[in-house]
Amino acid sequence: MQLAPLFPIVYKILQPRFPDCLWCGSNHRRAIALTFDDGPHPQYTRQVLQVLERYQIQASFFWLGVCVQRTPEVAQEICARGHWIGLHGYDHRSFPLLSTNQLRESLEKTQVAIYNACGLLPEQVRDVRPPNGLFTPKTLELFQQWNYRSVMWSVVPEDWALPGINSVVKRVLQQVENGSLIVLHDGLFGGQDVAATIEILISELIQRGYEFVTVDALWKNRK
Repeated sequence: MQLAPLFPIVYKILQPRFPDCLWCGSNHRRAIALTFDDGPHPQYTRQVLQVLERYQIQASFFWLGVCVQRTPEVAQEICARGHWIGLHGYDHRSFPLLSTNQLRESLEKTQVAIYNACGLLPEQVRDVRPPNGLFTPKTLELFQQWNYRSVMWSVVPEDWALPGINSVVKRVLQQVENGSLIVLHDGLFGGQDVAATIEILISELIQRGYEFVTVDALWKNRK
């Protein structure tokens, strides 16, 4: 069962209920963010970097700590090119299933892995996107308490289910609007298609007049 048709509905329900999270940027600017979850991956992430480099686009990557530890050299490449880095947990376990201590450990272990690979201090990597988009009010409360920023999404084309490049492109183009925060994946699930997907998407979105910015830029221009 594909969930892609449900995500725009879920977004409209959740976004006003949890306004402290970043769901999108300003609807007054044609600025959108490409974000990638589940990496870094030794093959798929490098393919993504090649496309981003060709178009001179800054993106945002939400990393799994275990993947950073496996491929620190790829993490270094991403940081060296100036992309924005966020946290996606250590090993993709859903945050609501973790105890408070386990959740904190998951985030801190990922920050340590990023520091060891890239030299970024923990206070420089504070954006968190929950795996599978699953969270509770308690999860968000803990993020605030620990001085993290919660990053969600407005466009989810369900690329991890491998519906095909054309389907993913079509879903994004149907939903994109000013301030969109687009979620794609450069890990084991979805990563094999992601470079070809963004090659088409970026070209089309540029033609439509969109500017690509990082998640940090969306935070600064939310209203």
